[in-house]
Amino acid sequence: MTANSTTYKAPAPAGTAGAGGARPRPPRRRRPVSPARRPGWTPWLYLLPALVLLGGLLVYPIHQLGLISFLEYTQAQVSGGEPTTFKGFGNYTALFGDSQFWQVLLATVVFAAACVLATLMTGCALAVLLTRVRALPRLALMMAALGAWATPAVTGSTVWVFLFDPDFGPVNRVLGLGDFSWTYGRYSAFALVLLEVLWCSFPFVMVTVYAGIRAIPTEVLEAASLDGASQWRIWRSVTAPMLRPILVVVTIQSIIWDFKVFTQIYVMTNGGGIAGQNLVLNVYAYQKAFASSQYSLGSAIGVVMLVILLAVTLVYLRLVRRQGEEL
Repeated sequence: MTANSTTYKAPAPAGTAGAGGARPRPPRRRRPVSPARRPGWTPWLYLLPALVLLGGLLVYPIHQLGLISFLEYTQAQVSGGEPTTFKGFGNYTALFGDSQFWQVLLATVVFAAACVLATLMTGCALAVLLTRVRALPRLALMMAALGAWATPAVTGSTVWVFLFDPDFGPVNRVLGLGDFSWTYGRYSAFALVLLEVLWCSFPFVMVTVYAGIRAIPTEVLEAASLDGASQWRIWRSVTAPMLRPILVVVTIQSIIWDFKVFTQIYVMTNGGGIAGQNLVLNVYAYQKAFASSQYSLGSAIGVVMLVILLAVTLVYLRLVRRQGEEL
């Protein structure tokens, strides 16, 4: 070898000293993460106070509702004149054997479905309209909607009854209907209540959907418009799929609210209409529990309503998740 040649040195194997005599440090072992520090538990820790509060406010009343539905609990038991006895499924047997219960249940389902459909269509249409108008009309529409939303159900129902009154109401005069009574017929009374429910329910859908539309990037909507898509096609193919989580929330909320309507029916039809033709499950349960003092039967109706609402909510969420939407 010449003096200018360079001697090749192989790299030192792992674990041996290098040229300077220093050994490489072994990799540090990570400490095991405790279950309390795992990311999956963090949201539940934040929600724990609210869950405890809601559990105290909901679990005990639901437990009492279910317990009374299995007992013989009438005015005699409330006053202490007779002992409370366990009846088992006797209240449910009597309830399901009553033909009026099935008529009221069918009327409740149809009425709630009509209210939900009308509320979603009106709220979504007005939410899209809010994105098209200028600031001043948008503010006026928002203030009017929030005013309707903030109006108590008793007050709103009383005002609507006056507006459609056959003697003094302005609606019959404008439409030329004379002394036509909206609350006399079954379907006209349900239609009148539906309008009032729609009036006080659409603002929630409108405001929620409007906030969701504002969160959609404008580039997406502009690209669809430049491709020649109509407004209906943009809503059906672009806006609605992106708003699916929000639409799920407002749909479930509307189903719960409209299925358990009580105040509007009770005030506007004077307790359920002529011969109970406008009864819904909530008013029917009130009549059984307080008008007839059959508290156990009224509790059974409440349990049936709870089960129906839970079933509808779970089925709807399952259908949405089947489409690959994470909520």
